[in-house]
Amino acid sequence: MRPMMKPALRRAWRDRHTVQFGVTPAHAVLMGPVDTATGSFLELLDGTRGLALLREEARGMGLPEGHVDGLVRRLAAAGVLDDPGAGGPAADALRARTAEAERLRPDLASLSVLHPEPGAGAARLAARRLARVQVRGAGRVGATVAGVLAASGVGRVDVLDGGCATAGDVAPGGLSEHAVGERRDRAARQLVRRCAPGRPPRPGRPEEPPGQEPPLSLVIVVPRDGLAVYAPEPVTAEPWMASGTPHLYAGVIEATGVVGPLVLPGGTACAGCVARLRADHDPGWPRMMAQWRSGRAAGAAPACDLALATTVAGLAAAHALSFLDGELPASTGARWEAALPLLDWRAERIAPHQECPCGAAGRSGGERRGATGAPHDTMAG
Repeated sequence: MRPMMKPALRRAWRDRHTVQFGVTPAHAVLMGPVDTATGSFLELLDGTRGLALLREEARGMGLPEGHVDGLVRRLAAAGVLDDPGAGGPAADALRARTAEAERLRPDLASLSVLHPEPGAGAARLAARRLARVQVRGAGRVGATVAGVLAASGVGRVDVLDGGCATAGDVAPGGLSEHAVGERRDRAARQLVRRCAPGRPPRPGRPEEPPGQEPPLSLVIVVPRDGLAVYAPEPVTAEPWMASGTPHLYAGVIEATGVVGPLVLPGGTACAGCVARLRADHDPGWPRMMAQWRSGRAAGAAPACDLALATTVAGLAAAHALSFLDGELPASTGARWEAALPLLDWRAERIAPHQECPCGAAGRSGGERRGATGAPHDTMAG
């Protein structure tokens, strides 16, 4: 082990004997009491020294025997210590690809804050490379989601859509003006390749699992027509429900952005639950839906404010990455909405419907870790 203070957590002295690691209440940790020698010793925890050398340095600074080992244990338990060589074989393989690792350094710093164990951030970043995500839609929202996921280190990002790109599909972070007239799926694949920090993984490498193409980790439904997100069709989701594939809805309808729900088949409310719940509350809903789905004028461009689309794409990609990294984001079993011009994001919990054949009714959802309101003092004494 080569202990290193997590560089993403800024350090400040709260008083003469207390150090705070981190700025925001969600991640800040207090350590105290800290004497002057220990405070100076913290500067040596930069990832360049092993424990043996650190013990020698500590003796030269007059620190007692065993002080280094105890301090390292306390710092690791508090989640402020990392190990630049930890994370397993997949993380080692990622570090060996120098250019790719350099591109992903900011992402690694963020993951190191979110996941406290030394090497946990590197392990999750390496795991992203082995994930396979399907993005269904290559409009202003979908193409941007695909590009963000690829740039964030997701190794396989497949994009499905039909037709040819139009000038209205062009967006910063999404399809470029050079894509106009090309097939959307082909243009989206080129976007993914441009955004990715390195080449996608190939079977047979030491860090790759044996066998054929891995199963889908997540499907993100981002159609150009936001009605299919605001009121998703259960029949479209049947293959994902049957295979147990998690899927996340996101898009823009009129001047409203929507992210969620993230559906965990058999565990959270699905598209069928949404349809049944709406019909229960509004008997006229199915009739109106039939008209909305068939009543749009041919050739009419669906409303999609560019800034709102970019915001939705970023939030959807962040929720997807949180899920791929092993967490259950706030869109799990919930839909987040924000409407122009105020953009006040509001969440609506969606309960599984008792009559839906998905089987989620009566099951409890997964637990989410919430942020605390103040720095947590795990090292006092």
